[in-house]
Amino acid sequence: MPPGDDGRRGVALSDRQRLSWLRLIRSDNVGPATFRDLINHFGSAETAIEHLPDLSRRGGSARAIRVASIDDAERELEAAQKFGAVFIGIGEPDYPPALRRIDGAPPLLSAIGDLALATQVSVGIVGARNASVSGAKMAARMARELGAAGYTIISGMARGIDAAAHRASLETGTIAALAGGLDQPYPPENLDLFREICAGQGLAISEMPMGWEPRARDFPRRNRLIAGVGLGLVVIEAAHRSGSLITARRAADFGRLVFAIPGSPLDPRAAGTNGLLKEGAIVTTESNDVIEALAPSSRVFGDDDPVMEEPGTGDGTPFDEPGDDDRARVIEALGPSPAEIDDIIRHTGVAAATVYLVLLELDLAGRLHRHPGGMVSLSFDED
Repeated sequence: MPPGDDGRRGVALSDRQRLSWLRLIRSDNVGPATFRDLINHFGSAETAIEHLPDLSRRGGSARAIRVASIDDAERELEAAQKFGAVFIGIGEPDYPPALRRIDGAPPLLSAIGDLALATQVSVGIVGARNASVSGAKMAARMARELGAAGYTIISGMARGIDAAAHRASLETGTIAALAGGLDQPYPPENLDLFREICAGQGLAISEMPMGWEPRARDFPRRNRLIAGVGLGLVVIEAAHRSGSLITARRAADFGRLVFAIPGSPLDPRAAGTNGLLKEGAIVTTESNDVIEALAPSSRVFGDDDPVMEEPGTGDGTPFDEPGDDDRARVIEALGPSPAEIDDIIRHTGVAAATVYLVLLELDLAGRLHRHPGGMVSLSFDED
């Protein structure tokens, strides 16, 4: 068994807070980083929601921002409850501790199944949808053996390697990360597998709304969940320009260990994995390669997990509106190329709190792009 505890630390949200968190993350132009900044500025989601229209207007939005209503949030909560799902906040005990630490971690996850798996030490297994027989066999063997060693397996419910890994780890624990809402599993041919995961020793998670049908651009977000929940990622059969390589790069960005199983240079499905090996991924031919490499890091997330605190009620104290000169200096410092916020603060000489508030205004107006590593750039897209 990998060392370390289950990471169950944090403070549970009240029903009122959960409703406000859901409203805030479902409002226009509010992503994970914006959500966190809003909480930091206003102390609670409820107070932040009150300020969204004004912040968006000050950021230069040409139209009123859509703020998710109480009725909308209550309907989604009711739909989740009927489906048997729950919403887990980033600071709550059942939130995956490794995911909590990544850049842009989702503030809320919907989940159905065995919630205890969310806080177990996990390993991702991903690969080709058009997997070979030997590739699927290798995925199943890795999943079984890693499961027997105490690791929960997380993958993306895709056909091929993902499905083989899920099926082989049903008895020891598997997590399916979805690109759409929990009630919209994809692909359709894996529906029976999805039902087994939800009903047995498995867990399904998503950051998308209930009822959301997955689109192509939603799968990289799903891949981010796989990379963030696991301490390591095993890639089996991945072509060039595949989703599995996106997952691998995100895992590397998050400081995770990336394992790749070499394949024949004549098989296009091995081009991506062989490329990862050239880039420094760990050569992997058996589960012990993963177990031995991960053993030192299996206890990393057991101590002092960061918790995003929120007061029981926001005091509603408004922040001073940035002056026109300060706002102009921050906007002038931004461009189409990503910049670090600390560099913007130093370059402009504007107080850090003011810079962050101007960035929030631009973000909520749809004029800011956020990039990995906390970098930002100005959007020059036309409405």
